[in-house]
Amino acid sequence: MALVFHKVVSIEEALEILEEKLGGLKPIGVEYVSIDEAYGRILAEDVYAVVDSPPFDRSTVDGYAVIAEDTYIADEANPVKLKLAGTVKIGAVSEIEVKNGTCVEVSTGACIPRGANAVVMVEYTKREDEHVLIYKAVAPGENIAQTGSDAAIGDLVIKKGRKIGFRELAALAAVGVNKVKVYSKPSVAVFSIGDELADLSQHLPPGKIYDVNRYSIISMLKALGLNPDFIKILPDDYDTIEREISEILEKYNIIITSGSTSAGFGDVVYRVFAKLGEVLVHGLRVKPGKPTVIAVGKDGKLFIGLPGFPLSTMMIFQVLVKPIILKIMGCEELVEDTVKARLGFRIDTGKGKRHLIPVHIVPSKTGLIAYPVISDSGAATTLSLVDGFIDIEEERQYVEEDEQVEVKLFEKIKFPELTIIGSNCPALELLLNQADIRNFKIINVGSLAGWRALKRGEADVTGTHLLDPETMTYNLHIPKKLGLEKEVELYRGYIRTIGLIVEKGNPKKISSLEDLLRDDVVFVNRVKGSGIRTYIDTMLSKMGVTEPEKKIRGYTYEVKTHNAVAVAIAQKRADVGVALGYVAKIYGLDFIPLTEEIFDIAVRKDRLEKESVKKILNTFNSQTFKEKLRELPFYRPHPEMGKKIFG
Repeated sequence: MALVFHKVVSIEEALEILEEKLGGLKPIGVEYVSIDEAYGRILAEDVYAVVDSPPFDRSTVDGYAVIAEDTYIADEANPVKLKLAGTVKIGAVSEIEVKNGTCVEVSTGACIPRGANAVVMVEYTKREDEHVLIYKAVAPGENIAQTGSDAAIGDLVIKKGRKIGFRELAALAAVGVNKVKVYSKPSVAVFSIGDELADLSQHLPPGKIYDVNRYSIISMLKALGLNPDFIKILPDDYDTIEREISEILEKYNIIITSGSTSAGFGDVVYRVFAKLGEVLVHGLRVKPGKPTVIAVGKDGKLFIGLPGFPLSTMMIFQVLVKPIILKIMGCEELVEDTVKARLGFRIDTGKGKRHLIPVHIVPSKTGLIAYPVISDSGAATTLSLVDGFIDIEEERQYVEEDEQVEVKLFEKIKFPELTIIGSNCPALELLLNQADIRNFKIINVGSLAGWRALKRGEADVTGTHLLDPETMTYNLHIPKKLGLEKEVELYRGYIRTIGLIVEKGNPKKISSLEDLLRDDVVFVNRVKGSGIRTYIDTMLSKMGVTEPEKKIRGYTYEVKTHNAVAVAIAQKRADVGVALGYVAKIYGLDFIPLTEEIFDIAVRKDRLEKESVKKILNTFNSQTFKEKLRELPFYRPHPEMGKKIFG
């Protein structure tokens, strides 16, 4: 009598049954490997930068390091004449200082000398003995890749569960990581079953077919990064199949067979699996692929019996076997190859060159948004963080904000369960970790740009520390200013101490913002739109300082992160900057507190029911997170932390 199928289930039900039986599909173990052996492996822990990338301010072109302000009146007809103070070669550190009226020759990749805040391309210059004629003005920061602009010490570079490819290897090397913790690969054995099967090495006898599934299954497993073993072709014989599988069972975590799975008289895999373990699934509610068997043996051994028809085998592998194995490997199934999205902000490209621009993909209430990541060509970690790139043809001068673009994905992606766009803060990653949110995206664009992203529906949450110059309070003025009174809620956060970061021992005896006005002090500033920059400009205004770019050396030397401020001082490119006390501690610098600022989080009301947002708000108000926060230098919870203060 023929064996009939047991209850036929859907693909989703099959996965649920298997996960319930095993208590979840989990990796079988972890191990450490060098990055030489890491290609194709799955990270078992988050990887953080060990060194800054790049480790120093470097020139992105051949040319002359200058003080940008010296070039402002330069043009083709009226060049600016600067005295050549020396040369900085690649790989060398120079003690030459650029002062007003001087310049230093630099090559692509060379260190930027002290005092310089821009580089003029050699194409726009002319050498005349000990002087250089400058024929084009440059802006502060032009043609300079800033320290840590790619990644700063302590930055999360690659998240746990990511498959390591060429982009990830480049990122790991760039930030000084030479050994990583990865999930152990499951060992997989493959059998083909059927009296009708012939090996390709044979002349095809009458009534036989070549074994196709051997090659498709092995190649699909290899594409996942595994090293499967094909054992042999077996006949449709119960005793033979049971004996052969039993002999190799101890060596492998997963046994995959193809053929002999349906309910006919000659299909015996179901009975063999039932003898060696517990059959969980026998028959799927899908076409092709109905005759599929899944069983679990002792010690969690997994048995998968695929149909004999090649198309059925390949289809079921893609929709069922692949997701199972990826979870056992430590990662999950992903989606899409290309997507249509609207550009998050205008980018100017200039005619004459084709541009490939990396982007983050962010879901919003009006569709997908592509956030361009503008970085220099030497950036290594950028590609490990973004989702894909847009290809801008050479005829285009610019791409406008909200313009639809096609994003070519580096790999199939799963959109994050939580998107945070706004100010940079180390405590945010601590918050996400405490909330146990793994699938997230953080885009650091500054507090004000974060609020705008919140308004457009591109962010679920925004981290913000914007000071109101009139009331000297934080963040409460922004909803009204941007017309967001009915769309957001604002939650009181934590307190961070900010102040002056100076060299160890404070050789310049800097004690207050008034010292920025000294001729012997070089300042490193933060970018416009950041909370720190708002504070700096507010305080300078209260001091009566007008046109600070003319009165403060280095005022136009702008960096994007707290870490970059500390590095500029540690490498003596500047004497002082304003940043978190936390980064002063990391880099072993002295810190002179100026004030305590409040870092709050704002949430769109239409995202409050998202599970990830609920987790964030619950964690934000938890005693556990408050205790963890106190462990960070110069951080402490606000007395009203977690309380809704607006909305």
